[in-house]
Amino acid sequence: MPRWNAQDYSKSSSEQEKWARELMSKLALKGNERVLDIGCGDGKVTAEMARRLPKGSILGIDSSKEMIRFARQRFPERRFPTLTFEEGDARKLNFASEFDIVFSNATLHWVIDHLPVLKGIKNSLKPSGVALLQMGGRGNAKAVGDIVNVTTSSDKWSRHFEYFVFPYGFYGPEEYHDWLKLADLRARRIELIEKDMVLKGKEGLCAWIRTTWLYYTEQVPEELRFKFIDEIAESYILDNPLDEEGMVHVQMVRLEVEAEVR
Repeated sequence: MPRWNAQDYSKSSSEQEKWARELMSKLALKGNERVLDIGCGDGKVTAEMARRLPKGSILGIDSSKEMIRFARQRFPERRFPTLTFEEGDARKLNFASEFDIVFSNATLHWVIDHLPVLKGIKNSLKPSGVALLQMGGRGNAKAVGDIVNVTTSSDKWSRHFEYFVFPYGFYGPEEYHDWLKLADLRARRIELIEKDMVLKGKEGLCAWIRTTWLYYTEQVPEELRFKFIDEIAESYILDNPLDEEGMVHVQMVRLEVEAEVR
């Protein structure tokens, strides 16, 4: 896994936070649930959910040591007694019938094989438990991805990507219907949802690339990363000009999955 800069991500992830809040609103929390947040990142969303669980509790897990360290420092247990953070791999969940809800936002597209994740979710849920997951779906950020592919294939950058393999799992409802059945979960709803990511000009676009396209940026020597990111941003804005307010728009596609234990 790439090395995350938790502080930088926290400053540049307002759109992901917005989508997480939208997703959270679909849970209709009663306030007494035990919740698992897979891919808690900097902890902001997990902490917000903890405020809605005065008689419950929430565990946020993330595979990034940097993210977990940041989350623990920013949201300490003395201030958030119903909230804990642990380092953990979504592919290796080892909980048994512990959670009423498993929640995940903007995380699982970092995983190629989702079946072990879903089997772990099923084992983690109580018999009446539900899972609500949102991740990058088929066609996500295609316009940016196309430009990244052209850039990494150019004479200037291709030597850094000679053995590079596309690292993301962007899937659709067809795959997830089958995987949920294999994991012994029942689908309530599986859909692709288009979203407009709005970023503050070129600076915002560069920040998003810098903080989330880590598999690509870490292929490039550190002293060249600014130029690499800047070139991608320039090319994207050339094809997709800023709007009247100086904002960049990136068309995203999210796969949203709601499931329950069979």
